[in-house]
Amino acid sequence: MVPAASHAHHHDHAPGHSHAHGHGHDHSHAHVHDAASPHPAQEAPWSILRMTMAARLAAALAVCAVLWGVVFLAMR
Repeated sequence: MVPAASHAHHHDHAPGHSHAHGHGHDHSHAHVHDAASPHPAQEAPWSILRMTMAARLAAALAVCAVLWGVVFLAMR
């Protein structure tokens, strides 16, 4: 969650005071939203759920081989 930006300048709120901001900055904030309006879900470029069973099995075997390699290196 992004906190709202704070401004370091103060305004005099006396009667007749104009709230026009002619001193060189705007009050637009680029990317502020709260938890009630999160980003929409974006399509993942890769997902294990879209892999075939053979590809999942091959990936699991590769991970297993790497982890066994780490174990054997640690035992040396």
